Amino acid sequence: MVFNSLSFALFFAVVLAIHHLPIPWRARKLNLLGASYLFYMAWNPPFVLLLWISTLVDWVAARRIAGHSRKGRRRAWLALSLAVNLGLLAFFKYSDFLVSNTMALLAGFGIDYAPAAPDIILPLGISFYTFQTLSYSLDVYRGQERPAGSFLDYALYVTFFPQLVAGPIVRSGVFLPQCESPRRADSQQWTVGLSLLSVGLFQKIVLADDLLAPSAEALFDGSGPPDAISAWIGTLAFSGQIFCDFAGYSSCALGAASCLGFRIPANFRSPYAAVGFSDFWRRWHVSLSSWLRDYLYISLGGNRAGIARTYANLMITMLVGGLWHGASWTFVAWGGLHGAYLTAERWLRGRVGGLPQRWIVQVSVGLFTFAVVTVTWVFFRAPDFTRAFQVLAALFGRTAEQATRQLPPNALDPLAVLAVVVSLVTVHWLQRDTPLFERFAVPWWIESVGIAAIWLAIVMTPGTDRAFLYFQF
Repeated sequence: MVFNSLSFALFFAVVLAIHHLPIPWRARKLNLLGASYLFYMAWNPPFVLLLWISTLVDWVAARRIAGHSRKGRRRAWLALSLAVNLGLLAFFKYSDFLVSNTMALLAGFGIDYAPAAPDIILPLGISFYTFQTLSYSLDVYRGQERPAGSFLDYALYVTFFPQLVAGPIVRSGVFLPQCESPRRADSQQWTVGLSLLSVGLFQKIVLADDLLAPSAEALFDGSGPPDAISAWIGTLAFSGQIFCDFAGYSSCALGAASCLGFRIPANFRSPYAAVGFSDFWRRWHVSLSSWLRDYLYISLGGNRAGIARTYANLMITMLVGGLWHGASWTFVAWGGLHGAYLTAERWLRGRVGGLPQRWIVQVSVGLFTFAVVTVTWVFFRAPDFTRAFQVLAALFGRTAEQATRQLPPNALDPLAVLAVVVSLVTVHWLQRDTPLFERFAVPWWIESVGIAAIWLAIVMTPGTDRAFLYFQF
């Protein structure tokens, strides 16, 4: 069940109807919890057991951590939480990766090792809800949060369906206080919620799936070396697609939560208007980047142990961030490149200081940042290094003699890609410093016209069957 489906529209209508009945707040929370389990089970019912395991383990572990004064016992309960959650994540997400790399390593020593393929199905959203439950245990261990007083509230925090399978990764200190008193959407929340749902569906259906995905797929799923035009159009298309697809999901998640009276934090802050790579990671997938900063980078020592250690911590954090996205060396390379960019930027800043505030400098560095980020997406999207290096060679003018044009048959697709990407970057710069929830503070008639135009475009767009990209992570 996905946001851009009729089944979700019917499901959400029923959930909203029950949520607004004159029944006790506890009953309405039970409705949301049951709906969240149903939402998840619509994909693969048995895997709801993993949600229950994570919920129960971290509920017990957090209460034991808070209840013990001895550091050793507190660490033991935290270790249990880490072992269970990361163990499940490692088994389901990285077993195939570990087996294949072990086979390759042993083959290098002349050892023929060929075990049966694990053939393990990746549970939907396991990377997201694992990090969410771990943040709760870690915050309680650090004394930053108290254990939840209600198991119902905590279970709803873990499984809240709008953001369950693809984020944002919400902290307990943001969500649990909202469970303490009855919540129904007021007129402003309804307006913002429906607007966010509309914008999110437009980003996914019209921009990501219809206008951008065909060119990205033609390039990265093709064979043989591409020419330079195909490489640039396809790479720009994926740069726009990955944002519109993921930000579209996040917008729908925030919109659905708002219609239920809840508020969850924005996951994107105009990332393609970032000035520098540290600024990019303050704007892209904010819930993950802040998670990695708070629970990994700072735990490793952050920037408190000298410049060499700081560089190492940055690189480790981004390598883990790359591996979090997928069990493939191409994702590790993508994360490693971003670690190198952040390290180089910190080194340069330490020698020349901050950037001048003149707009020409800010925009120039911003466009450079966007260009480098876009090229680096090649490793994120390419199925293997062979394809990645073919695309990179074409991007930088080193096309092979047998290079071919690898674009969709529709001659207008390249123009559509350029128009969407230019518009996207322009909008990001115009809204660079405007918080997401303030972007809808416009006269009602302007918003109505805009939403009507969005839905007209959605209805006129041919349907496609593409899942949200971040479902695979």
